[in-house]
Amino acid sequence: MNNKVMEVTVRCAEPLEVGETPKGYLRVIPIIGGTFEGPRLKGKVIPGGADWNMTREDGVAEVFAKYTIETDDGVLISVTNEGTIKPNGERIITKPTFLVAIGKYDWLNDEIFIGTLDPLPTSEGIVVKLSFYHGGAVLE
Repeated sequence: MNNKVMEVTVRCAEPLEVGETPKGYLRVIPIIGGTFEGPRLKGKVIPGGADWNMTREDGVAEVFAKYTIETDDGVLISVTNEGTIKPNGERIITKPTFLVAIGKYDWLNDEIFIGTLDPLPTSEGIVVKLSFYHGGAVLE
């Protein structure tokens, strides 16, 4: 059984460097678009969200992204994705949550998900690939 819910490719603008704060170094990375696809849904990433990326004194970066995706049939889904990036470059694991109106995709509201985040090499700005799985999936 394939536990992948969707793969999301997110395009980002250059980071806005807020700078050193009492909690760590903050940069805000605007989300400017992208696409997503999975076995039960597909569509586009709506521009306007961002990742509030905080690098703590211990070198660990905290990821907190909030954005909206729109399915091909016009349903808007709010996505919140949180995780940490360790300085040793281990795979980045996240915990995505979704909020969507009652209907075809409301199964996203109640299930538990895990994700991975991988930067994609590109000459066209910052692009990351997110893979979201049902919570019971084993990450390879």
